[in-house]
Amino acid sequence: MSRNTGQSIATLSARIQSGSLDPIALAEETLDAIGACEDRSIFLAVTPERARAEAEAASKRMREGRSLGPLDGIPLAWKDLFDLEGMPTPAGSRVLAEAEPATEDAAVVKALKAAGMITVGRVNMSEFAFSGLGINPHYGTPRNPASTDGARLPGGSSSGSGVAVASGLVPVSIGTDTGGSVRIPAAFNGIVGYKATRGRYPMAGVFPLAKSLDSLGPLCRTVQDAVWVDAAMRGLVTPDVIRGSVSGLSLVVPETVVFDEAEEAVVSAFEGALERLVRAGAKVRRQAFPAFGEIFELMARNGALVTAEAFAVHTERLAGPEAERMDPRVVARTRLGEKILLASYIDTLSARERLIAQLADSVGADELIVSPTLPHVAPPTEPLVEDDDTFFKVNGKTLRNTLIGNFLDWCAVSVPCGRGDAGMPVGLQLAALPNCDTRLLSASLAAEEIVRGA
Repeated sequence: MSRNTGQSIATLSARIQSGSLDPIALAEETLDAIGACEDRSIFLAVTPERARAEAEAASKRMREGRSLGPLDGIPLAWKDLFDLEGMPTPAGSRVLAEAEPATEDAAVVKALKAAGMITVGRVNMSEFAFSGLGINPHYGTPRNPASTDGARLPGGSSSGSGVAVASGLVPVSIGTDTGGSVRIPAAFNGIVGYKATRGRYPMAGVFPLAKSLDSLGPLCRTVQDAVWVDAAMRGLVTPDVIRGSVSGLSLVVPETVVFDEAEEAVVSAFEGALERLVRAGAKVRRQAFPAFGEIFELMARNGALVTAEAFAVHTERLAGPEAERMDPRVVARTRLGEKILLASYIDTLSARERLIAQLADSVGADELIVSPTLPHVAPPTEPLVEDDDTFFKVNGKTLRNTLIGNFLDWCAVSVPCGRGDAGMPVGLQLAALPNCDTRLLSASLAAEEIVRGA
C-alpha cells in the first residue's frame, strides 16, 4: 500500500491542489493497489483506461491552473449497480453479466465526473442488493479488513464499497441503501456511511431493488468527505453545509426496538460516545417510539415493501431459466413478494404515510435521533454461508435498526464510535426526518471527532 492510498478525500485533495500529488500518479497507485490486493472479491470490474484518461485530464487542469474543485483528481469506485458507459450493469449477478452495455453513465456518475473524480471500477455487492450481510456466492464475499480472527462479514448490500474504503483502496465508494445497505457496511468496517433522503439524487441509471425505499450515499473515511461528495452528486460547485456545534445539540435516543438483543459491548460503545457528546454540551433525552414496533407488525401482517417491489422488478426473471443461475437465497426472499396481495401493499403504503407524519410530530424540529447503527458487530462469515436458517435470522437482525429509517424516509449517517466483541468496529447512527440532510450533515461534522473518541 502506497502512502497515498488509505487517505481521506480531504487529505488527498490538499496535496493535489498544492501540486505535490499528480492525479496521474494517484490513479496509477490506486490501480496498482487494487491489482496487488489479495482479496480478489472486492472489485468486480476495474476500468484502467477510463481512470487514466480522466486522471490525465485532471492533471492537465492542475498544470493549467483550472482545478474543478476539491474533488478534482480523486479516485472512486461504484457499487456494481450503477451504469458505466460501455459496460453491462450486472448488479452483483451472473444473470446480467453479459447484458447489453450501458449507453451512458448513470446520472450521479456524470455528476461526479463533472466534479473531476476518477472512476477506477465497480465493486462487489449482494446479488441484486437483496441482503444486509454482503455474501455473494457468484463472485465471492469480501473479507472485513478489521477482522483478526478469521473471515467476518463485510455487510451488505454495498459490501465491496465498505471493504474498498476500509482497506484503503479508494477514499470513497458510492453505494445504495434500501434497508441499510450503506450504513451496515460502514458500521461493520469502521468507516463513515451517509444515506441521503430518498430522492436527494437522481436515480437514472441505477439498478433498482425497491423504488419506494431506494436511496444513495457515499461510504468514505470522514463526514467532511461525505459532505463534499454529497454536494457534487447534486451538481453543486461548493457544499451548502455549515459546520454546526455540539453545544446545544438536541438528541433523542429511541427506547423501542433498537436495543433489543443488542450485544453488551455495542451498547457500551454507544453509551460511551453519548456520554462524550453530553460532556461536550449536547442535550439527550430518551423516548419510546411505538411506531417502530408497528413497522415490524405491518411487515409481519402484510409482507415487506422491499419484498413486494423486488418481486415486481424480477417477476419475469424468476419465471424463467435465469432463476437457476441466481443466489437461491435471493430467489427465495424475492418469491415471497408473489404472496403479497395488492390490498396489503396499499395498506402498508397508507400506514407508512401515517407513521412518517406521526414521527414528525413526536420528534422536535431541532432534534436528531441517535442510536447504535447495528445491534451487533460483524459476525464470522462461514456459519452464515453454510446454514440457511442462520443466514436469514442474522440478516433480519442486521437490517432491523437501519430499515426503520428507510421506511420512515429518514436521512442518516453512521460514524464509528468504538470497538465491540473481537475488537470489531461499532457504529453510531445520527438520523433526521426526511429532507433534513443539511442539518444532519452539519451536526455530524461537529460531532464526528467526539463520537469517535478522538
